[in-house]
Amino acid sequence: MAAFARRKAQRLARPDPSRKRALDARAAELARLLNARERFCTASSCDGRVTVTDTDGTGIQKKNCTWLLVTHGPCAKGDVMTALEKATGDAVFKFEPFVLHVLCRELQDAQLLAVRSTHCLEVPLSHKGRLMVSEEYIEFLVHVANQKMEENIRRIDRFQKGLELALEAAVPADTLFPEGPEKSHSVYVHRRKRQTAQEQTDPSRELEPQDDTESSLGLFAEIMI
Repeated sequence: MAAFARRKAQRLARPDPSRKRALDARAAELARLLNARERFCTASSCDGRVTVTDTDGTGIQKKNCTWLLVTHGPCAKGDVMTALEKATGDAVFKFEPFVLHVLCRELQDAQLLAVRSTHCLEVPLSHKGRLMVSEEYIEFLVHVANQKMEENIRRIDRFQKGLELALEAAVPADTLFPEGPEKSHSVYVHRRKRQTAQEQTDPSRELEPQDDTESSLGLFAEIMI
């Protein structure tokens, strides 16, 4: 426990390593909620963003990558077109949803929990600096990305409300799981096996749009609190 506290203090004392050198607004509120508890320490996070990046075509986008556009809110077609004027390689348009990583003191077999939504979007727009799609298609992509951003914000709000309720109801781990964290993990594995069996029985079943973030919260509440 003392080691976790030291590690948490060291992590939270570090300068923010992100490009903007600060947490995004919604992630900051979630980080405040979690870091107020001794048992949790937030790591990387992002509210969700729309980006246009220019790469050298090697397929390794985080290396040799130039950021042409980054926004954590709605974007406009004009912003994308202006960004593309600076592209000299393979430009890619992306929507990336909310993500939050949390270090956990109590679990011995899972020290990092990721809460991530899955409604991503990634589309190549240019090759060797040459635009490969029409402006009409870019306008359509921007519309789709903005819709995803709106849904992303709703999911964050739902997750935060659920997290607040879960933290308010929190009790010591040894009270919830007197047989230890391994027992709680086995319960989760059992439930996952049952869910997998149900999916195999009915492979046509699709997740509801809210399943990804809310199921992550369910996992958080089940084995973390």
